[in-house]
Amino acid sequence: MTTAAGGHDDSVAQPHSPAQEQPIIAAEEGAARISTAAHPLGKPGLRFDRRSPFFIGMAGAAGVAVTYALIEVVLAARGVLVLITVAAFLAIGLEPAVSWLVRHGFPRWAAVATVFVLSFAVLAGSLAAAIPPMVTQGGALVHNAPDYLGHLEQNYPVLGELSTRFHLQDELRRALDAGNVPIVVGGIVGAGKFVFSAISGTVIVVVLTAYFLADFAHIRSSIYRLAPNSRRPRTILIGDEIFAKVGGYVLGNLLISLITAVLTFVWLVAFDVPYPLLLAVLVAVLDLIPVVGSTLAGVVVALVALTVSLPVSLATIVFFIALRLFEDYLLVPRIIGRTVKVPPMVTVVAVLIGGALLGIVGALLAIPVAAAVLLLARETVFPQLDRG
Repeated sequence: MTTAAGGHDDSVAQPHSPAQEQPIIAAEEGAARISTAAHPLGKPGLRFDRRSPFFIGMAGAAGVAVTYALIEVVLAARGVLVLITVAAFLAIGLEPAVSWLVRHGFPRWAAVATVFVLSFAVLAGSLAAAIPPMVTQGGALVHNAPDYLGHLEQNYPVLGELSTRFHLQDELRRALDAGNVPIVVGGIVGAGKFVFSAISGTVIVVVLTAYFLADFAHIRSSIYRLAPNSRRPRTILIGDEIFAKVGGYVLGNLLISLITAVLTFVWLVAFDVPYPLLLAVLVAVLDLIPVVGSTLAGVVVALVALTVSLPVSLATIVFFIALRLFEDYLLVPRIIGRTVKVPPMVTVVAVLIGGALLGIVGALLAIPVAAAVLLLARETVFPQLDRG
């Protein structure tokens, strides 16, 4: 950029005609004086008088307008914001692995690429091994569902009475009737939309996670620069503690779900319960949901085990109770440890609120968010209230 001696930029509003711009000639001369090598655009001037009635009114009106606009933007972009939030949490969860590689001599880009390749290889290998039998077992479950229901009605009179009262057999056969073309076509179209939405959402999350990880150091620095310089050191300590809590929770929760799925698969195979792989994957997915996930998984698996025998179903219930105790008192303390310490009541409330706001995603993210809020309250809000 070249600035003329009179303070007028040579690349703006040429030809320059001082005779036609008398009102700003003095201001341009002042601009030339304050433009220095250290501050080409001049030093910041004095602040506006914030106590001015005009300034107060404008600030209040602007605040209302901006708040309303932000609410509208959030509501309109709710789906995209959910994907961005999921990607951010995944990036924070993978950041410890990336930082470990960087500390051991990897360039940042190589560490991110290594973590992504390994994660993708594990996920792709698991899906390649699990999807074919899952599809087979899922189709067999749908095909044999009426027979299983009839078998349960014959062996357990209580279920027979419920089926007769609510016409469960007829409703199940009507739902699975292959001749019901409109329902089948509608189901195929709906499934296609769901699959397309799931694939596109997954691609967006993966790409955003890669960007977040690759530029995590710059993002972290930019966030901390929003704090005043006098408060920045403490902001860094609290912020890094929050990042550590979220990262530990994400990785730990995934590992715990994998362990419970493997144990469930071994149990189902040992007692010859049908569709063991399908049910084990269901357990892994539901176990990610805090508080209620493992309970729902246990109910579903116990109902399927009832098709084998009542003793096997009761034993499966006992197994899931023991598995829940094993998870709560051994796996969680050792894997997640004390990085995420949230009181039980706060956990339940956070999961309920998160589920009501964002569905399953909200329930999954509720505990680390609650841990971060508790940390901020303990380190900032409570001390100020105590001093007051």
